[in-house]
Amino acid sequence: MSRVQLALRVADLEASIAFYAALFDTPPAKRRPGYANFAIEEPPLKLVLLEGEADQETAMDHLGVEVESSKTVTEARDRFVEAGLATFDETDTECCYAVQDKVWVHGPGAEPWEVYVVKADSDSLGGSAIGSDEAAVPTPTADTANNSACCAPTTS
Repeated sequence: MSRVQLALRVADLEASIAFYAALFDTPPAKRRPGYANFAIEEPPLKLVLLEGEADQETAMDHLGVEVESSKTVTEARDRFVEAGLATFDETDTECCYAVQDKVWVHGPGAEPWEVYVVKADSDSLGGSAIGSDEAAVPTPTADTANNSACCAPTTS
């Protein structure tokens, strides 16, 4: 089953967890320091909450499509390249407490989208931020591969 992912950077992680648990009538599927995700069955959605700065409003961090296999990630990459979109590939990257294969593209408004598969659980949140700091967002190119970018909080 594929599903859309919405990753939000939130100022108050605990209040956000409580709100989204009530909104979607489901508890988080995974909780780690500064992180929670919800695997919502109806509507099919992967909601990711990333701890942000205490004085900041909630912001969209990045968008994604979770798929079932690395083959599907590769097929998406090939489709993006054929459509003339710049891509940014990651293989066996640790991101959001999981080992993933993924491909990134940016929409016309510079919004980052990932197509990814979760291959295994991990003890690491991951590398540099994709959506929270424009300077940290990798500019995808057709020849960038295996760079470590993820949805971890920025260090700025």
